[in-house]
Amino acid sequence: MKWRTTPDTRFENLDGFPFQPHYVDVGGGMRMHYVDEGPRDGRVVLMMHGEPSWSYLYRHMIPLCAAAGHRVIAPDLIGFGRSDKPTKMSDYSYQRHLDWCTTFLNHLELRDITLFCQDWGGLLGLRLVANDPDRFAGVIAANTTLPTGTTKTPTAFRLWKAFAIFSPWFPISRIVAMGSATKFTKAMRQAYEAPFPSSAYKAGTRAFPRLVPVREDDPEAIANRAAWDVLRQFRKPFLTAFSTGDPIMRGADRYFQKSIPGAQNQPHTRVRGGHFLQEDAGPELADIINRFIASY
Repeated sequence: MKWRTTPDTRFENLDGFPFQPHYVDVGGGMRMHYVDEGPRDGRVVLMMHGEPSWSYLYRHMIPLCAAAGHRVIAPDLIGFGRSDKPTKMSDYSYQRHLDWCTTFLNHLELRDITLFCQDWGGLLGLRLVANDPDRFAGVIAANTTLPTGTTKTPTAFRLWKAFAIFSPWFPISRIVAMGSATKFTKAMRQAYEAPFPSSAYKAGTRAFPRLVPVREDDPEAIANRAAWDVLRQFRKPFLTAFSTGDPIMRGADRYFQKSIPGAQNQPHTRVRGGHFLQEDAGPELADIINRFIASY
């Protein structure tokens, strides 16, 4: 497998992102980047992003959670952010992403984790929880799901999938901006474009929509149904914090609430914002995380 490494100069002086880079070798020299802020002995908060964003999405939340005494880990998925980027769409699979993330967690020896996951951060993060529930202390699901191929695919997602695969134009910053209620500045757009000097770096961003299992016989749909069997027995604290303006994930929070034992009697909430609610309600979400951890 061949990959590209985004030059470090692309990440110099990004607006609101002063964090030092850290890396884990997830196989064959390929590096996965992560932010690591707060005391090393603090409760671990794992912030997992989706497509086509990266850990920059969490810049408003990381300092507030670290200031509360938590160790905040915000990785960039392979193909995103400062992480290395395999060059072919066929290099990416659901299972490979899971393997890379598992290697990452094992390398850092992370335990007692509170997971905050959004978009593909949930498709991966919830599988990680199901694979090793003892590693996790609690979960906050935000604008995400764990699809099993048994429900109708939203029209908005079908259109997004076709665009990602076939459009010759794939403007990362504009995509994130369109999924946010916040008006993006030039500096914000530059930060979201930073990981991708050219289209040759974007295979991972384009690959994700076609990896979502939409048929019952998809092997990953079968694996996700097995993960749901575990999550339906998950009694540790499970909170939903969805936004009010996400046409793709709307309603998924209610399914989590009724399906997962740990979601019972939790202060589930909705915040104002779009799909990328971290841009629209970052400080509010950080406060939700801090109060959630303080409850157990």
